[in-house]
Amino acid sequence: MSRSASVRPVEIELRRLEVPLVEPIVAAHGTESVRRVVVVRATADDGIDGWGECDALARPTYTSEWHEGAWLVLRDLLAPAAVAGIDAGVTGHPMAMAAIEGALVDLRLRREGRSLAVELGASRRRIHSRAVLGMVGNGVGGDMSGPSAIDQLLAAVAERLADGHRSVKLKVRPGWDLEPLSAVRATWPDLDLAADANGSYRAGVDDDHLVGLDRLELAYLEQPLSAADLIGHAALRRRIATPVALDESITGPESLRIALDLGALDVVNVKPARVGGIGPSTSLHRVVVDHGIGAFCGGMYELGIGRSVALAVAAMPGFGSPADLGPTRRYVATDITPPLDLDREGSLAVPAGPGVGPVPDARRLDEVTVERCVVRPV
Repeated sequence: MSRSASVRPVEIELRRLEVPLVEPIVAAHGTESVRRVVVVRATADDGIDGWGECDALARPTYTSEWHEGAWLVLRDLLAPAAVAGIDAGVTGHPMAMAAIEGALVDLRLRREGRSLAVELGASRRRIHSRAVLGMVGNGVGGDMSGPSAIDQLLAAVAERLADGHRSVKLKVRPGWDLEPLSAVRATWPDLDLAADANGSYRAGVDDDHLVGLDRLELAYLEQPLSAADLIGHAALRRRIATPVALDESITGPESLRIALDLGALDVVNVKPARVGGIGPSTSLHRVVVDHGIGAFCGGMYELGIGRSVALAVAAMPGFGSPADLGPTRRYVATDITPPLDLDREGSLAVPAGPGVGPVPDARRLDEVTVERCVVRPV
C-alpha cells in the first residue's frame, strides 16, 4: 500500500470521539463503558476527503498503546508529518499509524473512484460474522460464579443467534471459563464456539486446567498466555487438542514467522486496527498464504470507518470465515456512519466503495466529538 505516501493532504482534521456503549465490554484486560476513538479526515487540494480511525482502547491494558497517547502522537507527530509530506520517524503506535494510513489510502482511492475491497483483491462480497461476547452478568466487576451470570450469558448467546449469527466467541479468564463454555456447549451442542483469554493464563501453571477445554470441541482458544510468551504457547499447544489462535502476540510478519517456527499457533487473528493498518495487514496476509495457515480477521469494536476497513481485509483470499466483525449496533446505539447490518445468514456486506465506503454523518460526528484539532502545512 506504499502508493498512499504519494497523497499529500492540504489539511488533516482530528476528532476525539466518545460514543456511549449499549453495555460495557468486559474482557480479561479490562472494561470499556464508553468507546473512545480518534477519527482522521485528510483533505486534498481538490476538496476530496479521506477518512481513518484510531481504535486504541481507553487504557494500555490490551496492548501498550492507548487512546490518550494515540491522540498526542497523531496531533503532534503523525498529522504534521503527513501534511508536510515527510516521514514522522515514529516507532510503535500502530493504531495511530493505521488511522493516518487509512485516511490517506481512502483519500487516494476516492480520487481514483476505486474501492478498498477491489484494491486488496477481495474474493467475497459478504463475510460471515462471529459474535464476540464479553463477560456478561456478574462478570462485570463482581462474583462470576453464580447461576445468574450463566443465565444471562445463555440469554445473550440466544440473542446473537436470533440476530443471525452462526458462530460465537466468549471472552474468558481464570475463574470464568469451563463453566460458561460448558453451559453454552450443553445448550447448543453443534454451535461453532471459540474462546478468547486475552493472555490471562500462566504458562506451566494453568496448562492442566486448559486441557479440560478439549472436551468442549472449541474452534480455537485465542491468546491463552501473555503476548510475549511464544515459547509457552508452543509448549501449551503440544499439550492440548484445542487449536491455539494468537492475536496480541502477532505484531507483524516477523513475529508470525517466529511463532510458526516455534509451533506456537494453529490460527492467527489479524486485526487491521491493531497491527498498523492496511499495509501491515497485507504483509501478514502474504505470510498466511505462503504458509497455508488458518487466519481470520478480527475487530477492535471499531465504528463504521474502521469496521469497513476490516471487512475489506477479511474479504481477501486466504482469510477464513467467520470473522470477528459484527454489526456496530450491538455495541453503539448510533454509529457515526450508516449502520453495517447483518443479513439473515449472519453475514455483513463488504463495502463497495469508493474508498472504504461509508463516510461519517456530520451531525452525528459533532454530537460525539469532545475535542477537535486541524493541522495544516506550516
